[in-house]
Amino acid sequence: MKSLSSLDFLTEALRRLPGVGPKSAQRIAYHLMQHDREGAGLLGRALSQAVEKIHHCAMCNTFTENDVCETCVDAERDAALLCVVETPSDQLMIEQTMTYKGLYFVLMGRLSPLDGIGPKDIHLEKLMARATDGTVQEVVLATNFTNEGEATAHYISETLKARGLKVSRLARGVPVGGELEYVDAGTIARAMLDRRST
Repeated sequence: MKSLSSLDFLTEALRRLPGVGPKSAQRIAYHLMQHDREGAGLLGRALSQAVEKIHHCAMCNTFTENDVCETCVDAERDAALLCVVETPSDQLMIEQTMTYKGLYFVLMGRLSPLDGIGPKDIHLEKLMARATDGTVQEVVLATNFTNEGEATAHYISETLKARGLKVSRLARGVPVGGELEYVDAGTIARAMLDRRST
């Protein structure tokens, strides 16, 4: 079997990135080698350092360089509220709203039986231990509104309710600034079903 050249190896490695196909990976590899070798070196060092230093928070499962992340050790956070998200990027988006002051649990995925992803793959045992620690009073399910995200939220909700915990789900509906004539029917239907009194 013929071994890959360094350029081919770089191209194949770049293909692992989401949304990067063979042509894009080749274009990026050639660009880095031809126009930005310093950037390529920086990228290589950054990736190496990240892989070496970043691991999961012992409490919430998000990415951190410490045993416990900054959010979990923040005494200003409301420990009675636990928000469950699929990914660290979902957690970041909620944080950027500056409306939520509780703690988090990051699943690092969602249930997808067709892809062989079950409860163990999304750290459900760790979530249950965290949610039933005696401090958490409400669990906010903030999984995505995809079929898998909905199935994950339902499974977690039923499991937590059986343990006597209050469980809520993010509301969904018409986006801020959205005009009804341009919003899809499914979103309007969900907004109508999830309406609240004013």
